[in-house]
Amino acid sequence: MKTLGEILLKESPFSEIVMGNTALVRAMIESHTRVITSYPGSPTPEIAEAVRAIPQAKRPFYFEFSTNEKVATEVAYGAAVNGHLSTVFFKSVGLNVAADTFVQLSLMNIIGGMVVVLGDDPGANSSQNEQDNRHYARLSYTPILEPSSPSEIYTYYKAAVDLSRKNNMPIILRLTTHVCHAKEKVHFQAWKPQILDKTSRFDVKNGPYVPIAADVFPLKRSALENLEEIKTYADRSPLNQTFDNNNKRRGIITMGLPFLSLMDVLEKTQEKPDILKLGVVHPIPENTIKRFLEDHAQVKIIEELDNLIEKEIKSLAYDHQLSTQILGKMGTEDWIGEYTPDKVHAILKKTWNDILPDQTPIHIDEIDIAHRPPQMCPGCGHRSAFHAIKKAIKDTDITVADIGCHTLGYLPPYNVGELMMCMGASTAIGSGLSLFNDIRNVVVFLGDATFFHAGLPGIINALFNKHRLTLILMENGTTAMTGHQDHAASGRNFNEPTDKIPLRQVLEGLGVKHIYSVDTYQQKKLADIVKEAINTNGLSVVIAYHPCMLKFMREQRRKPGFQPRKVDIDQDTCQRLHECIENFACPTFTRRDGGRIEINPDLCIGDGSCIQTCPTQAITSPQIR
Repeated sequence: MKTLGEILLKESPFSEIVMGNTALVRAMIESHTRVITSYPGSPTPEIAEAVRAIPQAKRPFYFEFSTNEKVATEVAYGAAVNGHLSTVFFKSVGLNVAADTFVQLSLMNIIGGMVVVLGDDPGANSSQNEQDNRHYARLSYTPILEPSSPSEIYTYYKAAVDLSRKNNMPIILRLTTHVCHAKEKVHFQAWKPQILDKTSRFDVKNGPYVPIAADVFPLKRSALENLEEIKTYADRSPLNQTFDNNNKRRGIITMGLPFLSLMDVLEKTQEKPDILKLGVVHPIPENTIKRFLEDHAQVKIIEELDNLIEKEIKSLAYDHQLSTQILGKMGTEDWIGEYTPDKVHAILKKTWNDILPDQTPIHIDEIDIAHRPPQMCPGCGHRSAFHAIKKAIKDTDITVADIGCHTLGYLPPYNVGELMMCMGASTAIGSGLSLFNDIRNVVVFLGDATFFHAGLPGIINALFNKHRLTLILMENGTTAMTGHQDHAASGRNFNEPTDKIPLRQVLEGLGVKHIYSVDTYQQKKLADIVKEAINTNGLSVVIAYHPCMLKFMREQRRKPGFQPRKVDIDQDTCQRLHECIENFACPTFTRRDGGRIEINPDLCIGDGSCIQTCPTQAITSPQIR
């Protein structure tokens, strides 16, 4: 049986059931993409996993996880203006980090071609918001192609490459969570390896590449002219499809995932509206849309998140004095969440109730199911840290969270991290909270991956402006929340071992005078250190370290002779105080009727961090299962 890496490098045409993110990698290979950069974040990490499946020596491209999305964009841009086709990918909020560079890209003559793959997240499945990045495209004059399936991801990426190379401009391939993770049988074309081109084609004559004031207007004019070229392409592009159901009364304009949901909803309807499915969503194919509007009395716009397409189509209809009734969003809920079939059904029911078949309500007995909030893994060092830190701070102290696994400290029973904004923001927010505040201590949290991603400016600012606060630097040696990708202190990058950039030495180099280090499993010591740290002047940093135990245990299980271990409860010693379950809250503990506590052997990893939490020492030392 062939490995995924062997399948992706197959030279003859073939068909395979793959997820959208995997189909994208094959499209990159067939297009002879030379440089691929990223910062990990759902729904895009599986792109990198597909890359990882290809042995490094056989990869026909260079790949790296950069320190953040802005850097990833800049590396890809640098490669592209040097003549090499490049791609950068990241999640929805990653574009906020990359924005300062991204909004300039369309002003530049990108001779090698550059595709920006955005993993937008309607439904906020793994993000702090539902932002619609189509706004950024309009801000930056950047075209967008929006596929609805793995097959279309494959096809649209290749179309994006052709457009980018022809017009020397960036093209956005906008994916959404369900499109990234959907699986489909995709028909791939043949591919022939090429000798890796190492020619440097950068030439200042292709520029200007320095957007100083004197060149702003010519650069902007060029970007707008390129966009006009894409408008012409949009109107003749096969990526836009019309589904003619011989219904001149009603039509629907949609795109992406909503199109697939719509097809599910209409499967059993008697009257099927005509459908215009957009593949190019910015700039919109104006003539195609105009003809569709002219042919229909009513047209419904079905788009996820914001009403960008709706407003453009209404403006188009006004300019051409069309009489078509255009129906868009009809309430707050239409702006929220993924357009899955049930959502599209509800939207269509509000719009045209008569075309949907009457359905006999299905009676479902109501069952009281306990809520399952997200929680830290068994053995997680963050749990030990929060358990200890709660004992070191006052209820009146202010705690600020950041992005990462430790964000879950906000939930009961820890209730640590009362504010949270975005990656790297905790220290600067904490600095603001420390101003005019002589009574309440401010304690902020930051993960080691986020430290390198976006945490350094806030730390430098706290030093520079002499803010008084305590930073707990949660070091687990990996980018845990997004799938255990390496970072600058891990000792390797995506491709090979590398020198670690130690957190403590970076902090010392910046001039932090009060730095403490402690393993989070040493809970009493950690609590004592935090008490000392919050009583120092200026910025103090506690490096609370312990390896990510999910990653650690996966590695241990691969070793010969591994034997799983677990703790147990001495029921004669246990006094049912429930410190282990109510305050430490490892999911391994199960409370039975009568308050009896037992260990779930399927969850317990036998790390023993819980032993010190029991006031009566009823938790036994780890034993082989």
